Amino acid sequence: MPATASGPSLLVVDDEPDLLTLYELTLNKSGHRVAAASDLAQARALLATQRFDALITDMRLPDGLGLELVRELAQAGRPEKTIVVTAYGSAENAVQALKAGAFDYLTKPVEPAQLRAAVANALQAALAPGNAVAPQPAAGAGLGRGEESEPATDEPRPSPAPAAGPSDDQGEKSEPTDPDLAPLVGSSPAMCALRERVQRVARSMAPVLVLGESGTGKELVARALHRCSHRAGGPFVAVNCGAIPDTLLEAEFFGVRKGAYTGANAHREGYFQAAAGGTLFLDEIGDLPLAMQVKLLRAVQERRVRSLGATDDEATDVRLISATHLDLAVAVREGRFRQDLYYRLNVIDLHLPPLRERLADLPELAAALLQRLSERSGQRTPPVLSAVALERLARHPFHGNVRELENLLERALALHPGPVLDAEAVGAPPSSALSPVATAATATAATAATAATADSPDEHAPTREQLQSWLNQHRWNQSRTARHLGWTLAKLRYWMQRHGLADTSLPQ
Repeated sequence: MPATASGPSLLVVDDEPDLLTLYELTLNKSGHRVAAASDLAQARALLATQRFDALITDMRLPDGLGLELVRELAQAGRPEKTIVVTAYGSAENAVQALKAGAFDYLTKPVEPAQLRAAVANALQAALAPGNAVAPQPAAGAGLGRGEESEPATDEPRPSPAPAAGPSDDQGEKSEPTDPDLAPLVGSSPAMCALRERVQRVARSMAPVLVLGESGTGKELVARALHRCSHRAGGPFVAVNCGAIPDTLLEAEFFGVRKGAYTGANAHREGYFQAAAGGTLFLDEIGDLPLAMQVKLLRAVQERRVRSLGATDDEATDVRLISATHLDLAVAVREGRFRQDLYYRLNVIDLHLPPLRERLADLPELAAALLQRLSERSGQRTPPVLSAVALERLARHPFHGNVRELENLLERALALHPGPVLDAEAVGAPPSSALSPVATAATATAATAATAATADSPDEHAPTREQLQSWLNQHRWNQSRTARHLGWTLAKLRYWMQRHGLADTSLPQ
């Protein structure tokens, strides 16, 4: 069927004549030129003779699957954005389509408004700057302070760390990078690969799951995805799923209609409505209770939500990015996370390396953080780290990753003013030696063992008699005894347990 109208050109492939006619009429009214095909053979013939701005194809066709067209276009490097139409409830097909390279998917029955919105997004993405050119890995980027949720906002916040590299005495300066990726500081292979993947992934509507330990910068990656996408002009709404009481989750996510409950005096938007036309970032998605996971699955799968107190659904238009520090595959096996929701969210995954696995980025990352911290405190020139200080930082375990590094540097700036920060300035406070994944039982023992070797006043283990004498001096008040010795309470209890001294040993 020949193309009509004079706007962007679209190819629609469907074997149902009624649906094909509906799609044509809907898109013609929007000013698009539409060519139609009823099977793969006709679609291939049209694609062989002309270019289109976008392709809309049904999943199942008489002579094969619409996914074949998606893969063929991707392999040929064709510029057409593809939208796959799947049957109601066919979650696996939608995930397959996105993983095959489809820009977006629609679920039958397709409403005209949904079709127009999906096509508009695809055309906007096709015209986005740099879309036709394969991205080049940028050198010079690392994660600044990450994984912090913030209230919903319509504009991305300023970059938490500048793209500039370290000063000359701390390493070579990095090559300039895309400003949208500026917060991702680091020149290590892992960071270069991450930035390249972010640029590729940002072009589609596929849900993204960002995985990494706490403090690695998962929200920074989500913001970079938003800035690099065709939705950069829309809102970026960040939500910490673990910070919302269970009883408020549905209202916060989907909104409330006036009169839905006592005190609901006005309509209020939820996160899905607030993020319309932009990106919704669900941080710590693994903390959602199972009851809410069911409702979120429907919103993700059908792209429709129902506000509290409403009797009908409303369409949503958001790019969904999720993040967690948990292993969701394990949570699925243990029954704490729904498998169908996991597959819906994990269409594309991004793994963030912990800081201890990219220590080569430490000089550049520290310089960027010091620059930002100095600007925040009103200092004109940021201090630099001495070589000895960098060596000491490189030996630090950094269980809290980049967030812990930022806290150490902020403490150093406050307590050690001057143009150069030495090893003493970046010494970690005692509490930082604890691993966040340590259990309550092992954490106390680990702290005591560390204290016994690191901060013992005479660097020798006390004898049982010495320890009993010190306790007697303070009438067995453990807190007072520990303060007198300059020990932590955990260290004192460790040695009491080691020598078999307990409260029952108190002289009668």
